Amino acid sequence: MKILSVVGARPNFMKIAPLVHEMRKYPDIESILVNTGQHYDTAMAGQFFEQLEIPVPDVSLEVGSGTHAVQTAEVMKRLEPVLEKLRPDVVVVVGDVNSTMAAALTAVKLHIPVAHVESGLRSFDRAMPEEINRLVTDAISDQLFVSEESGRANLLKEGVDPGKIHFVGNVMIDCLERFRPLWARSDVRQRIGVDGVPYGVVTLHRPSNVDEPAMLEKLMEALVDIGRQIPLIFPVHPRTRQRLASLDVPLVTSLKGAQANGKGILCVDPLGYVDFMALVSSARIVLTDSGGLQEEASVLGVPCLTMRENTERPATVTHGTNRIVGTSTTKIMAEAWRVLDEPKPAPKRPALWDGRTSERIISILRKI
Repeated sequence: MKILSVVGARPNFMKIAPLVHEMRKYPDIESILVNTGQHYDTAMAGQFFEQLEIPVPDVSLEVGSGTHAVQTAEVMKRLEPVLEKLRPDVVVVVGDVNSTMAAALTAVKLHIPVAHVESGLRSFDRAMPEEINRLVTDAISDQLFVSEESGRANLLKEGVDPGKIHFVGNVMIDCLERFRPLWARSDVRQRIGVDGVPYGVVTLHRPSNVDEPAMLEKLMEALVDIGRQIPLIFPVHPRTRQRLASLDVPLVTSLKGAQANGKGILCVDPLGYVDFMALVSSARIVLTDSGGLQEEASVLGVPCLTMRENTERPATVTHGTNRIVGTSTTKIMAEAWRVLDEPKPAPKRPALWDGRTSERIISILRKI
């Protein structure tokens, strides 16, 4: 069986790695990896391939940055001849980035079956580019692998044939568990200066939060206030860093000596997977607009405040440690104080978030 997997952006490296590792166990599977290069710099991509033991891609499309339309078109244009030449039995796409939708469209138009990993997730907010990518990809995929029960329910409501839907669990948790020994040994907390003291972790990257100066300033106002009580580590997405440069926000360059009242917001460069998960695993609180981080925080038992009006991952709220707090400065601060006043919750795992999702996916694909 020839399986061609497509990856292209940092949120999806953690999803493709366990699948590629699992495929290697079977001599009857020819695994082909295509990297679209949607995230193309070393800080955003290269170190993830190395740390997650993802093999060197068989094909690199080197699409790079661009508008949604440009990225989608470039992936389709460059992937089409690759698929025509290799003619895989199935194309596996993961997540909800532009590369996901573009690869699915290209394969389907060449009559190549598509399997979508992380199907059925819905925010019901079509202003989110990822929501459009999810809807389109699910509508044209042949096999839909669902990470939580809401995904199955959403697909059934949309009229998807139940025979196409497979509830397999969350492949990102496979990655989390596989590399637990590595991130458990990381010394990132010592290097940053927060070892042994309570701290929080911040991520912000969604255009709706960072591209409008007024919105970003409002969110940073809440974070600055929280940072007066507990140091916040902020690995800054390159686009977010550009936006922050235009704001008058009190940031710090070092938290060394945090034990001696080293409060504030420390902006650092994007971290590799191992260091980032080590940082999150011991955090007292996470404040984010990321989707995947909501899931990882729940499994690690770290309280998570999602600075959005919705989530496509409701299991993190009903079965995990996630709270949707929106973008109100007052509400973000109030929920943060509430979290910090409560005992740290126990880790919680939705059904089948057990580290064996990739096994179930590959087993199903081999039977098709």
